Amino acid sequence: MTDTIAAIATPFGSGGIGVIRISGLQSFNLAAKIFSKTPADVDKRAPQFISHRVSHGFICDGETTIDEVLVVPMKAPRSYTAEDVVEIQAHSGTIVLRRILDLLFSHGARPAEPGEFTRRAFLNGRIDLTQAEAVADIINARSDSSLKFAASQNLGTLGQSIRNMISGLTQFLARLEAAIDFPDDAGAFSYTSRDKAELQLVADKIGGLIQQHKDACFLKTGIRLAICGEPNVGKSSIMNRILEKEKSIITAVPGTTRDPIEDSLIIEGIPFVIVDTAGIHQTDDLVEIIGIEKARDQIEAADIVLYVIEPGKPFPEKTVSTTLPDDKPVIFAINKMDLAHELDLPQPPSTYADTSPVEVSALTGQGINTLRTKLLERCIGNLEIGDDAVIPNLRHKNALVQALEHMTTMMEGLENGQEEETLALDVKNCIDHLGTITGDTAPPDILDAVFNNFCIGK
Repeated sequence: MTDTIAAIATPFGSGGIGVIRISGLQSFNLAAKIFSKTPADVDKRAPQFISHRVSHGFICDGETTIDEVLVVPMKAPRSYTAEDVVEIQAHSGTIVLRRILDLLFSHGARPAEPGEFTRRAFLNGRIDLTQAEAVADIINARSDSSLKFAASQNLGTLGQSIRNMISGLTQFLARLEAAIDFPDDAGAFSYTSRDKAELQLVADKIGGLIQQHKDACFLKTGIRLAICGEPNVGKSSIMNRILEKEKSIITAVPGTTRDPIEDSLIIEGIPFVIVDTAGIHQTDDLVEIIGIEKARDQIEAADIVLYVIEPGKPFPEKTVSTTLPDDKPVIFAINKMDLAHELDLPQPPSTYADTSPVEVSALTGQGINTLRTKLLERCIGNLEIGDDAVIPNLRHKNALVQALEHMTTMMEGLENGQEEETLALDVKNCIDHLGTITGDTAPPDILDAVFNNFCIGK
């Protein structure tokens, strides 16, 4: 990391401010070569940057003034990457920012790779891998809840918890290895009640983090809701009402929706991904058959299903029983209540967990707020997540599962008097899996996978 990198750190397009970030040993020198306190044709004295003090001036290419800017120099290690960093705040426009960036390249900087600034912050020890991933989560946060958890992780909450567990396991491992390597000096290994309690505490913490992911990962990724039912019951109309915009095409012709239509929504701070699907029925039409298969795939992938029925018709028990998986929470909605009048309302059989359909009218909006409330109740009604909680991502969860497997095997071995060498191997494997979360033992391919998902300027 001896070279100096540069990139545009703000989105492309016209705007008030655009930021170019430079990081590396030559950052100050490169900025000084193109920055002047006065326009290019007035003063050619090299600027003297003072760390963390904003300088006003101009970016110049020889005798040509490119833009009026603010320059923020940050001396290592008090910077985002823990290297010398300079940020140039110019007017935001594709041409002006590209011109400044090309000027830096001509003086020796090289283009930053995706996520390279954050990767340098990790490699220089300023942040751990959980904090690096939290940066991406903050940028991509889709709701207040996902932002809260990402911000907590960015402060190092998860990383510190993992390091505390690793510290305790490392001390335990040291005693095991001493008994293996120096039996005459260290004596036989002794497994105490305190050891048992401390190891169980680590196992419980790992299990708790796994459970938090299972219970609340949707707070980051969004609860996936599939709207399904027979043709022409108003699935698309209900989706449009929930979204409060015309997302799905609506006609009186059955089978209008063929491909799944997806959009995002926030309900009281909770993110949802809503999918409108094709009507499910018996048909010989090849295109409709494909659409129905896609609908079934969406139902299988959903976290919760909204099954739409209509008044004046019997409950479609055969279609429902062959469509809905047993392990999915389901809400039934009777649509077209504005037309119900004296019509009989279909009722789900008692075999279903929820036998109280929500009565709605996509035309008038009747019952839509009730439907939103019921969606929240079914999805998060029993969820208890503390204010300081961190929800591990899927990579973390997989590493935690593997760590817990080794913890369980090791603790069973301790109870059964297993050899110290085998016990030590399980402890090492547990530590290694936990270390992949913080990055301490993460192989290069994991680092590449994490940082390649970043934008170039981050």
